[in-house]
Amino acid sequence: MKDKVISLKGISRHYRVGTELVKALDNIDLDINRNEYVALMGPSGSGKSTLMNLLGCLDTPTGGSYFLNGNDASRMNDNELADIRNKEIGFIFQTFNLLPRSTALENVMLPLVYAGVSKQDRIEIAEKVLADVQLSDRIKHRPNELSGGQRQRVAIARALVNKPSIILADEPTGNLDSKTSVEIMGLLEAIHKLGNTIIVVTHEEDIAKHAHRIVRLRDGNIESDEINKDVVTVTLPQ
Repeated sequence: MKDKVISLKGISRHYRVGTELVKALDNIDLDINRNEYVALMGPSGSGKSTLMNLLGCLDTPTGGSYFLNGNDASRMNDNELADIRNKEIGFIFQTFNLLPRSTALENVMLPLVYAGVSKQDRIEIAEKVLADVQLSDRIKHRPNELSGGQRQRVAIARALVNKPSIILADEPTGNLDSKTSVEIMGLLEAIHKLGNTIIVVTHEEDIAKHAHRIVRLRDGNIESDEINKDVVTVTLPQ
């Protein structure tokens, strides 16, 4: 039996807009196993952003159940959701979401502060993760002193620092040029090979092709869920 890290059963998310009931997600089932690399795709209004918010414990479903690493996130209160976000989920955003006045090291250390890790241990762990994303020479730089690709590497290091159950990447190359986008996808590939579970939310086919499984949404439902037989790989320079 495969090791499920995510299990959605009958998940719905409905919104009331005036007198109209909008079914952003409508009774979907989805399982993701540990160390899978999955792309969530769909046009605007398909429900992929709503699904991402639910997977990231930023929202709760109207109906159904969501188990993340054995924890029933669909029944949690706000404090419990905040705790599980910090421990179980590493976020990578299109806009990087770095603190502008903090150094790369301080940005990466932030989740460890919330986790109650001692200062010395925070520094050692953050330095190690920044080295893993090839930014050892930039740890004292602030975001405005870094390129877009370097900022995203800091964001990836921050996502990894708590050793989460899943890495959730929302349009991770949306603000990057083509060459840098390829480098970032290569870095995600390397992270996946180390055993991490990665979920990329994207509307770009060329980005989704890096994933090993592609789930397509339309009108709040899963339209297709297929293994990617033509995975695009990137070899990063040593």
